[in-house]
Amino acid sequence: MAVIFRVLFVTSFISILTMPVLAQSVKRPREYGIRFGVLPTGPLNAITDVAGVRVGQVTLQQGTAIQTGVTAILPHTGNLFQQKSPAAIYIGNGFGKLAGYSQVEELGTLETPIVLTNTLSVPTASDAIIDYTLRQPGNDQVRSVNPVVGETNDGFLNDIRGRHVTKQHVLTTIQEARTGPVAEGNVGAGTGTVCFGFKGGIGTSSRKLPASLGGYTVGVLVQSNFGGVLQIASMPVGVELGKYSFKENLDGSCMMVVLTDAPLYARNLKRLAKRAFMGLAKTGGIASNGSGDYVIAVSTAYQIPHDSKTALDTVALLRNDNTSALFMAAIEATEEAIINSLFAAKTTVGDQGHQIDALPVPRIVDWLKKAGQIR
Repeated sequence: MAVIFRVLFVTSFISILTMPVLAQSVKRPREYGIRFGVLPTGPLNAITDVAGVRVGQVTLQQGTAIQTGVTAILPHTGNLFQQKSPAAIYIGNGFGKLAGYSQVEELGTLETPIVLTNTLSVPTASDAIIDYTLRQPGNDQVRSVNPVVGETNDGFLNDIRGRHVTKQHVLTTIQEARTGPVAEGNVGAGTGTVCFGFKGGIGTSSRKLPASLGGYTVGVLVQSNFGGVLQIASMPVGVELGKYSFKENLDGSCMMVVLTDAPLYARNLKRLAKRAFMGLAKTGGIASNGSGDYVIAVSTAYQIPHDSKTALDTVALLRNDNTSALFMAAIEATEEAIINSLFAAKTTVGDQGHQIDALPVPRIVDWLKKAGQIR
């Protein structure tokens, strides 16, 4: 009976944390006057500024030992398997367990939700995505599914060996995915992560190109869990705070998901993904030996049908010469999404009493003001 009660309690608790709109309890960097790049953001400054994109998150927090969760990104509202999205994956450093890479690399398409979680929950998440796909109306003849699951290791704050993420948690995340504001910090797959020695988490940002550059939107969501020498507004914040790689043992991974409504196919989506990695570098990330750093890039501009009566696909694609503004948008949005994840994160006491402090935002803001970096 005790086990049943525990499961019901956790399920009830999770239902509170999967609401589609969660207000930010702390100010984002832009609200302090910190700016990243020159391009304007979308209205939400989130990945969901790309029309049709939905995000779901389940946060698992029980006592101090369980600090983990799941985040899902769905590129459109239809049947993702029957109407595949053009996609590409760029590996910045491959010390990770990203499921589904080889088929995306070979075919240039995404046929499932993108799910982020912790390292040891990748098989569980893959199994759940397969269940979700096979149950979709119209998929009764499907015999092969390529689930895409990314991860970072939250084992310092989370009892990762306990493998507390279940298939139902993943299915709930997918089913409750919504458009609108996206919660940041200690939520979803970012619940137990650590970034630059401070509490990391989920972060998101977007850029809206002016009409003269196509009017396209680029949205980014990150799961920040890596090390280096933190920079904010090009200032060496990590040095100022005395916390940086090789002074302390800072390592980990970062998952970056880039969505755009620009009509790109796989080759130019991979080029776009590479620029997101430049955004990580602008925050001071170093892609260390133990870091699994991946970028998944997807276009929502068109879908590729699983079955077709014609042997030819015909779609208007953006020319190479017109991609540079998108590249800059991906760099800026990735940089800001990572810093957003840090600003939103809360001090956390986790497994075995391990504590990771939140970024000391007031001290940083004051320092940036004195340095003339806040306008």
